[in-house]
Amino acid sequence: MRIGFDAALGPHAEALKLRSARTEVLARNIAHADTPGYLARDIDFRAELARRLEEGGDAGRLRATDRRHLATGAAATDTVTLKYRTPLMPSFDGNTVDTQTEQAAFAENNLQFQAALQFVNSRLKSLLGAIKGE
Repeated sequence: MRIGFDAALGPHAEALKLRSARTEVLARNIAHADTPGYLARDIDFRAELARRLEEGGDAGRLRATDRRHLATGAAATDTVTLKYRTPLMPSFDGNTVDTQTEQAAFAENNLQFQAALQFVNSRLKSLLGAIKGE
């Protein structure tokens, strides 16, 4: 009997990918905190995860359907729908990044990433134990 990792891990593997992509987006926002006209972006995690699970986890990814197709090598953020963040206090230069909000979102996302990673690790250890017969 074959065991598929997608079935064994459930939505947690996809959640890890999405948390990683959100980390990139939030870091980009923080890096551009002083860039005039930069518009802060974010991922609606719940909506994006629901969309990915509904579409089987491959939502928005390019697939090679012929051996002559080139590999895409797309970044994780290329497969998610980014939304613009509404600023709490708009700045005069058009930048919508609020550093404190971004840092808080980054820290929260990091905690949730660590929790999902810990769950996946424990799930993989239990699968390995089942394979070894422990």
